[in-house]
Amino acid sequence: MTFSYAPFSLWLILPLAVSAFFVLLTHSSSPFKIGFAFGLGWFGAGISWVHVSIADFGGIPLAGSLTLMFLLCSYLALFPATFCWLLKRYMPVRNWLLAAPLLWFLIEWIRSWLFTGFPWLSLGYSQIDSPLAGWMPLIGETGVSALLIALSMSMALGVMRKNLTAPLIIAITTFVGGWVLSMQQWVSVSKQPISIAMVQGNIKQELRWAPEQQLPTMQKYQRMTDQHWHNHLIIWPEAAVPQLESTAESFLQNLDQKAAQADTGLITGIVNYNFNSRQAFNNLIVLGKRHIEDVEGHYSYLHANRYDKHHLLPFGEFVPFEDWLRKLGPIFDLPMSSFTRGNYLQANLIANGVSLAPAICFEIAFPRQIAANLTKDTDFIITVSNDAWFGGSHGPDQHLEIARARAKEFAVPVLRATNNGITAFIDHQGNIISRLPQFEAGVLSADISPTKGNTPYRLIGDGPLWLLTFAYVLFNLYRRFKPKTQT
Repeated sequence: MTFSYAPFSLWLILPLAVSAFFVLLTHSSSPFKIGFAFGLGWFGAGISWVHVSIADFGGIPLAGSLTLMFLLCSYLALFPATFCWLLKRYMPVRNWLLAAPLLWFLIEWIRSWLFTGFPWLSLGYSQIDSPLAGWMPLIGETGVSALLIALSMSMALGVMRKNLTAPLIIAITTFVGGWVLSMQQWVSVSKQPISIAMVQGNIKQELRWAPEQQLPTMQKYQRMTDQHWHNHLIIWPEAAVPQLESTAESFLQNLDQKAAQADTGLITGIVNYNFNSRQAFNNLIVLGKRHIEDVEGHYSYLHANRYDKHHLLPFGEFVPFEDWLRKLGPIFDLPMSSFTRGNYLQANLIANGVSLAPAICFEIAFPRQIAANLTKDTDFIITVSNDAWFGGSHGPDQHLEIARARAKEFAVPVLRATNNGITAFIDHQGNIISRLPQFEAGVLSADISPTKGNTPYRLIGDGPLWLLTFAYVLFNLYRRFKPKTQT
């Protein structure tokens, strides 16, 4: 299944692999165990990139890092294990074609929020380059995941019954339907593109927070930006300024004035620690022009045109049960691991008249949060990250794949700026317009057109799936408890 996701993108493998798994499930007398084993393989290979950050930056011996990876994958494997147990325990096989996708949707919904949520490797992401991607503006990646479960289950039941006619008809109809939907224009594209530059500094992770590297890092970003002030908007990645905002005021005010004089807006990531409230935030802030009519800088410390990261990364940005976990090893006491959560709903960033819905790092994997923060005036989705934690693994490619799915779902272009890759412009159909190579410093520039309008998924989200799920549950409760007629 790992080969279905980026960077391999062999999307046909996933429905075939899941179909084979369902065939095994129909003959299994231990559904929880087989579901757990399936989950260990799915996540053990799929998120193996997490081990890079633990082993290289966590300060834990190999045996310890492998144990932590096993525990993480075991936790995630509980979700498919629970799905298999519930399906086989409470659903007759004749109902699996409908029951399986709805139950999968419910279990994956729980995975998306439990302990703040980790919805990585959701099945639908693997189909961003397949005809099924045409369904995303209609039912979202979540709906495509349920659709994959239905397709895989129909194939498995067909194999079990030795009749593949119906499964093939369903598969052909679904794929052709996705191809037809991909030609539907859900939104209108502006005829006035906006010139945007994104700066990829390629600062090594071990140098990012070294005190002696702070000034050289800021000077590098400013030097790389100097040839690109002609753009309407400039974007620096997550925590590009490696100082606390309160200690970087002079640098930020000078940068703000320079951007305003160049008639542009600049967005950068920065960490802020409020000494009065004793709270730390992972921020995006706007410098330079906010509105088109601005003629001079307007930045001041704690100004309102900012975004506070909401979905914090467990252990990386906050430590659950920290009173005792921090005592176990350096991995639980990493720098910048005590952030405060920002609000779920926040105003769009406004930079030089451009309205942007922000997401920092893995927040782009939460479609409901993105949808909630889109407004009628939103021009782009902006997502910034630092994937240097994961080296040359396939994690950054999967991250980019997720961003492409958000663009496809909402028909809104995505601007993805990262420290060391993969920085990319993504159009409203989820296609990569241009990208920078990983592990290279560079500036990516393009003219990007905003969109106006809504996709069905942006308007109604997962509503249809919830309605189907509730209707199915009520119907089965009615059948189970309805009075039996006397004859």
